[in-house]
Amino acid sequence: MRSWSILLALLFAVAAFGQQTSGQAASQSQTSPFGTPPRQQQQQQTADDVPTIKVNVKLVNVFVSVQDPNGAPVASLKKDNFEVFEDGRPQKIAVFDRESQLPLSIVLAVDASLSTKKDLPLELQAARRFARSILRPVDAISFYQFTEQVDELVPFTSDLRRIDKGIDRVRVGAATALYDALYLGAQALEKRQGRKVIVVITDGGDTVSTTTFHEALRAAEEAEAIVYSIIVVPIENDAGRDVGGEHALIELSRQTGGKYYYAASNDSLEKAFEQISTELRTQYLLAYYPSQRLADSDFRKIDVKIVGTEPDLKARHRAGYYTSKSQ
Repeated sequence: MRSWSILLALLFAVAAFGQQTSGQAASQSQTSPFGTPPRQQQQQQTADDVPTIKVNVKLVNVFVSVQDPNGAPVASLKKDNFEVFEDGRPQKIAVFDRESQLPLSIVLAVDASLSTKKDLPLELQAARRFARSILRPVDAISFYQFTEQVDELVPFTSDLRRIDKGIDRVRVGAATALYDALYLGAQALEKRQGRKVIVVITDGGDTVSTTTFHEALRAAEEAEAIVYSIIVVPIENDAGRDVGGEHALIELSRQTGGKYYYAASNDSLEKAFEQISTELRTQYLLAYYPSQRLADSDFRKIDVKIVGTEPDLKARHRAGYYTSKSQ
């Protein structure tokens, strides 16, 4: 009898201990349904209550062309020879490339208005030779003609046969939609990767564009496109010529880091294309992550200085960039 009493007492004790343990587990389950100890859960909630700040800092690309006092390209500089500033504040160069191997996308736009009819065959021949001299398999050219309207005759391609066929389709029109051509070319380039260039051949005057000069300029700046202007004129210093369009092209080229050329003859036209081709092969890529901005302006001014080398070297680059897109 005594042994049975002891056995029953042990069984009751085990049952009571199991109920107590089950009750504690249930209590912890109510406090922390996923099994996390209450103190750890409190620490986790405190961490979750702290707001997370995400900063999306975009890498800013600056393509720089450097020339000596004689206008010859300088291709031997190093990273330490450059200083980059944004709104006057020094920036740390994160990427440096002396001869960029990035793909090159070029919009080649030719004025086919009535005023260029006499020189148009020579312009088209020069454009063909330019395409052959500049294109690599990773590059692409899109060919436009502009008259009273803008026509993309060849979409982006590296196929020289397609480019030749597109050039053969050029037809003379009546008027000049220059700013429309620049605007549409910039929009096409905005979707491209790598270096982006607009080469425009025109006698300078815009007559029918619905796009303004400022809209065309901003479109080029937002696309990070470099504009090279070849201004075709029979006599460079003709006082009776309307130079308003020429001044606009000069400003477009300067603001985007490009260059303008006067082409008064076939030789000067060929030379302009040769210089553009050489410059595009000797550019520097400087890229940086912008430091904290203090100004409220939508436009950020970029400045590049050459240091630690021979004096009188000139750097050309885009004037700046916009932090938001135009509507």
